[in-house]
Amino acid sequence: MRIIRPAPARLAGLIALAVLLMIWSTSFHGIRDVLRERALDTVLPLSAPSEADGPFVTIVDIDRDTLARFGPWPWPRARLARLIAAIATAHPAVLAVDMLLEGRDRFAPDKSDGGSVDGDKRLAQTLSTVPTVLGFVLDNARTMQDLPAAPVVSNAPIALPGIWHAAGLIGPTPVIAATAQGFGALVAAADVDGLIRRVPLLLLAGDTLRGGLAVEAVRVSQRSGLLLLESDRRLHVGDVSVPLDPSAELRLRPVIGARWERHTVSAAVLLGDPGAGARLAGHIVLLGSSAPEVGGLRPTPLSPVTPSVQIQAEAIDTLLRGATLYRPAWVGPGEIIAVAVLGLIVLLFAAGFRPLLAFALTVVACLAWTGVAIAAVPALALLVDPVGPGLVMLGSFAAAALARFAHDEWRARALRARFEQHLAPAVVRRIAGDPRALRLKGEQREITALFTDIEGFTSLTERAEPTELVALLDTYFDAATRVVTDHGGMVEKIVGDAVHAIFNAPFDLHAHTERAVACALKLLEITDEVRRSPAGQRLDLGRTRIGIETGLAIVGDIGGSRKLDYTAHGDVMNTAARLEAANKDLGSSICIGPIAAARLDPTSLRRMGTLTLRGQSQAVDVFSPAELVRNHSVTGPGGGGE
Repeated sequence: MRIIRPAPARLAGLIALAVLLMIWSTSFHGIRDVLRERALDTVLPLSAPSEADGPFVTIVDIDRDTLARFGPWPWPRARLARLIAAIATAHPAVLAVDMLLEGRDRFAPDKSDGGSVDGDKRLAQTLSTVPTVLGFVLDNARTMQDLPAAPVVSNAPIALPGIWHAAGLIGPTPVIAATAQGFGALVAAADVDGLIRRVPLLLLAGDTLRGGLAVEAVRVSQRSGLLLLESDRRLHVGDVSVPLDPSAELRLRPVIGARWERHTVSAAVLLGDPGAGARLAGHIVLLGSSAPEVGGLRPTPLSPVTPSVQIQAEAIDTLLRGATLYRPAWVGPGEIIAVAVLGLIVLLFAAGFRPLLAFALTVVACLAWTGVAIAAVPALALLVDPVGPGLVMLGSFAAAALARFAHDEWRARALRARFEQHLAPAVVRRIAGDPRALRLKGEQREITALFTDIEGFTSLTERAEPTELVALLDTYFDAATRVVTDHGGMVEKIVGDAVHAIFNAPFDLHAHTERAVACALKLLEITDEVRRSPAGQRLDLGRTRIGIETGLAIVGDIGGSRKLDYTAHGDVMNTAARLEAANKDLGSSICIGPIAAARLDPTSLRRMGTLTLRGQSQAVDVFSPAELVRNHSVTGPGGGGE
């Protein structure tokens, strides 16, 4: 396989890779995070554990049907106490209340809900009959409420730079708080796109480290009096061990929603028939609401109106199943290093291989990264970005490919411009459009050969300054080659002061002999203009002599592996050269051989005589265009031989 390495593609790719890595690595709250999290939303459900595994959580839902039957929200505390009493009779392992019981009861005692006892006291009495975890929220605008916290014990200093923190908190009213065995944060962490995918495991309220609602519910269910934080950044909640990322948050799988409907009991059912709570026995029970008017709906990847009680239930279930996923601090830098290495490999693909193969290899590299990231979820419980690195690789490849394309296009245009010095622009465009149409391995075809020579050139080189001579020849050859290509011919080569041109190669050219004669006449015209130029007069540039003949030749690329030359071989080439030289003896400017003359209109020619050309045994008739005779130009100015 032939490998090419255009430097502009490598340079552009390296610059693009550096820029993309810088943007990707520094945009902590940007597009990168949104793309990563949305990709994980697709990946994570694929590795969700079976519902048959591990412990179980049940939700008691104050749904819209409950509110329709038992009154609108907010409820008097006595009515809420009645619901909790129905839950308590089922003897759950823990009751976690996903609502903030802030402030005193705003309702007067209602005999229909149990008599004249104060609602807060009634609720506190009921909560004392079941292990309970109540919720609090963080608040920077208020002073710290005196709320008990389970101690967090650590055997070494632990850095959690991304942990939630606030100066104060708001919790239940003291009379209710006194009955709880734990207090957990009700907050949920929204990502950059506004969707909730995480809940805090730990957070700071003032200087106190506290657990989230899910952690506290698990702790109380485990009958543990503390939380243990080890130096390897693992949180132990009783028998449950959880790895922590720098933000101490728990990433949820986006499977909440429909599956929790099967594990939800309507509060209306419990209030109507307390015996219906038998299915709650021994379970962790979460009390919350899916009714919009209660205000507990949150946007998640699955729905913009996901009940927060389902989010907390998913968090508890994840902890108890041991299915926690995390993103350690080293994953981000590791991704940058890996992508830098893979990006360099992709640049080698872009700069070293054909575009289609390079693109295929780049796609394989991106898919390989995505496959590794997906496999890391069930195998290592790691959250590795499955799409961002691939986009960086594709971006750097695209930049390198674009630079290579631009470089190749520039080279192609330069090459076309160079070829157009030898071929007609239409022929060059045809070759560029369909290179297979050009048969370069050699073929025999009829051509018309045209050879030119400048009279007295040897003596001119002896008297002229090199720079002046080169400048004059550049002007002469530029004009001559343009005339050849304009008439459909190909400049086969330039040798010294001579131009060798062929017509009807590499493609068929209609009336190629007539075109060659017309080209010869135009050559005389433009070379006379060059001779009349100041430089031509100063150096006494001689007249141009031209020989033309038609015949079979072998044309194709001739040469070795390092140099190829598209050229023609055959008697027709030798004859055209001899005819050009015959002008010296005939005193003519254009000498046409017999085969070419036979292809032309006889009235357009003047027979000049019969010659035996050097290297040939038979004499042949030679001709000159009649137009030259009519213009009295058979013998040009500055006659004489070289």
